[in-house]
Amino acid sequence: MNLFTTKRLLFFIIITLAICFSSCVSNKKIAYFQFDEIDQENVSNVYKTVFKPDDLLQITISSDDLEAVKPFNLPAVAFSAASNAVVGQAQQLTYLIDSNGEIDFPIFGKLKIGGLTREETIYMLKSKLSPDYVKNPTVNIRISNFKITVQGDVSKPGTFNIPNERVTILDAIGLAGDLNISGKRDNVLVIREEGAFKKEYRVNLLSKNTYTSPVFYLQQNDIVYVEHNYARIQSASSNTNTGLFISITGTLIAIITLLTR
Repeated sequence: MNLFTTKRLLFFIIITLAICFSSCVSNKKIAYFQFDEIDQENVSNVYKTVFKPDDLLQITISSDDLEAVKPFNLPAVAFSAASNAVVGQAQQLTYLIDSNGEIDFPIFGKLKIGGLTREETIYMLKSKLSPDYVKNPTVNIRISNFKITVQGDVSKPGTFNIPNERVTILDAIGLAGDLNISGKRDNVLVIREEGAFKKEYRVNLLSKNTYTSPVFYLQQNDIVYVEHNYARIQSASSNTNTGLFISITGTLIAIITLLTR
């Protein structure tokens, strides 16, 4: 084997290893909202909260007649079953929506609210309360355990409690510290519970069409998952086999050196 052939072979080995160990990410795969135009006709700031099993609801009934609404409001307590003592600030008890989508409401008994929006539930309660029990009632409902989960290739994966129930997929990503450079932005997965099923949605954060996605506004218990891009996967694989590659390279160089003497 002549010197020229040896140099070419060594050059080929070096280039191959460089490709294996390098992981370049194009800017076109990083910047958000760089493609498409916003279709304003399909963009809406309206979002609806739909109540689901396992939601914990704080329901407050108000009116000018305090005595009339008293039977319909759960008491506020600050009691810990663990320590058997009064702890912290008193908070109103909550209603748990059971697996049938029902809550056990004072006076009225079982009420089916699973699958209803907040507006629909408020209308139903007002219809039952007025005028027989409470005149001109005001009904306030909030979910006390509204949460979303962000997993995958983000800076701070975890589960986050949302106090105001209004959270977009961008808010969720912000809570998780943004995607890592190696996060796959064009195929973000959102898993949502819809009735007895789990439904998957895909969102391309590189496109402005994200604003019109049915999961732009997240719902309680939604899971956002960011995949690793191909370069990250290859890098992880390469790092696992680094010792093997170095050993093989050293052996090849030794063999080539012997053959060219």
